[in-house]
Amino acid sequence: TTCTGVEMFRKLLDEGRAGDNVGVLLRGTKRDEVERGQVLAKPGTIKPHTKFEAEVYVLSKDEGGRHTPFFNGYRPQFYFRTTD
Repeated sequence: TTCTGVEMFRKLLDEGRAGDNVGVLLRGTKRDEVERGQVLAKPGTIKPHTKFEAEVYVLSKDEGGRHTPFFNGYRPQFYFRTTD
């Protein structure tokens, strides 16, 4: 597809950057074919990943975090801005 326009708060932009919440006009693409949080990039410029390794710090009860322990089999969910 071809991007024919990028908007933010109803103002036309020359570009959108990582972290921007923008509306994109895509030629030949239906609205239901695109979902919030998807990435738009030139073909071959990025590599998609489905897994990553991270070190996580969990806040204590005193810090405003968990007040119960983790049990075996616990599967936490993480949210990164608009990506689940």
